[in-house]
This record gives sequence, structure tokens and C-alpha cells, in this order.
Amino acid sequence: MQMIVTVTMNPTIDTHVRVDHVIPERKLRCQAPRHEPGGGGINVSRAMHQLGGASLALYPVGGPTGQMLQHLLAQEGLTTLALPIADWTRESFVVLEESSGQQYLFVTPGPTLQERDWQQCLDTLATLTPPPEYIVASGSLPPGVPVDFYARVARLAKDCGARAVIDTSGEALRAAGQAGVYLLKPNVQELSDLAARELVDEAQQEDAALELVHQGQSEVVVLSLGPAGVLLVSAVGCLRLRAPTVRVASKVGAGDSTVAGIVWRLAQGASVRDATLFGVATGAAAVMTDGTGLSRRADVEQLYERLVAESA
Repeated sequence: MQMIVTVTMNPTIDTHVRVDHVIPERKLRCQAPRHEPGGGGINVSRAMHQLGGASLALYPVGGPTGQMLQHLLAQEGLTTLALPIADWTRESFVVLEESSGQQYLFVTPGPTLQERDWQQCLDTLATLTPPPEYIVASGSLPPGVPVDFYARVARLAKDCGARAVIDTSGEALRAAGQAGVYLLKPNVQELSDLAARELVDEAQQEDAALELVHQGQSEVVVLSLGPAGVLLVSAVGCLRLRAPTVRVASKVGAGDSTVAGIVWRLAQGASVRDATLFGVATGAAAVMTDGTGLSRRADVEQLYERLVAESA
């Protein structure tokens, strides 16, 4: 099994509550909250752990909320490398309105990191022994972190012979692509932003993703299509992998679970197609769990077997 490191520059504690109705200017009596660790790379590590895989989760952490985050991760049995910062780790909220079944996500910006904080993350990555085979950098960048941070991670990955997998948005995504990575996982809007044009049909999506591959921005592009699955694009062409139909309980963490499934299978030596198919199953299994819960291994394996049979 190859070594996988996840990088989460803006980790969070996701607090999930249920309430009958969301009504302005009234006290809303919620059910008891559930607290779970969150943030892009951390969720990738958590989902991978659920699958029976292993990774090292690298992240900055600070304050009492940071201590709580570390406690939650220790309870789940994850291997972590926490780098201390002065400011508090953020907390975000997921509110389920039971009367409508709608979810409301309240996402905070995160602590302000100093240059020494984000530079320490890069320095730590560069000196890991043994060096990782995969570096998964995922999620938003908190205040103070330069927009080209993931591009720096990509260059560092090349220096140590690792494959960089980037899942972010906006200018951070654009800068990472310009540095050149192994795999990008945008959604349609993010790919439209990179292409500087609206992608109104499947052919335009394929052309835009192929441009990234041919320009050397990413060897593999996995375009997230939500309930429709993904578009897998590489130098050998384009392939649409449809998602299985499942009961939707929550969409939180589905994208991170997809990344976890892909990278875990790649690290086991699977082909890109097979790994992406497994990632689709992992993402679909994640939406079957309530709140901010991630994929259950039994669900993933069942869905994967169904997808393999359907694509045979």
C-alpha cells in the first residue's frame, strides 16, 4: 500500500443539528447536536479510514476548538500530524429542517494563518520520511494563505516524486492547474470558470476537460456531475461513469468521499477507470448517511459491485 498524505489548510468542526422549522427572529429549539471533524482533506482521510485504508492527515490547528478537533480525530483512529497555530480552528454548522427535509450549511471563513504557519505545512510535507506517493490537497484556503498555496504543493509533490490530487475552487484551483498536477476534481461550474466560458452540453464539458489534459495542467480530470456521476478524462479519452440511484440523506462530504475512493484504489494499483468507478460508489454511499457522516464500507462495496456489473 502506497503512502497517502492529505492536506487540510482550513479544517473545521462540523456541528450538525435538527430542527422542525427554520424561522427568522425566533429561538429554534434543536435536537442534541452531533460534532464531527471536517474540512476537505480531513474528510478524505476519514472516508479512506472507513474503507479500511490508511493515510496521514496534515493540518493546522489552534485554540479550544482545535483541541476538540484533535480529540474527535483520535476517537476515529486516524493518523494525524497537527501543526499548532495561534488562532482558533473554525466551526461550521449543518442544520436539517425536518419539516421540509432541506439542509442549511453555515460555513465560516476560518482562522487567519501567518506566513510561518502555512510555510511550516509546506516544510513538513517536504521532509516527510518516507516521502508520500500521493498528496491530496483539498478544501478552501483560510485567510492569510496565498492563493497559489496548492500550486506550491503541486511543485513540492513533483520534487518528491508524489502524485498531487487537488480538489478546490476559484483562483486556488486555477493556480494549481497552471503548476501541473496528477488529478483535478472540479465540478461543472469550476470547470467553466477555468475554461472562461459556459459549458452548456456534454461535448463542451469534454472539450474543456481535454484542454486541461493537453495543456499539461492535469494528467487526469474527474469532473463531478452530482447525481449523474462523473466525467473521467485523460490522454486516452473521455468516459462518463453514471452514479447509482440511492436514497439521499445528506450531500455533505460526498465529493471528499469520491476523492478518497479514487485515491485509495489508485494506491492499491487499480487502473484509473476502476479507481474512479470505486470513487463514484464511495461518493454515492456518502449521500446515504445522515448529516456529515461519510461512507459505510458495506454500502460502498455493494454499490461498486453493482456499477461493475452494469458497466461490464
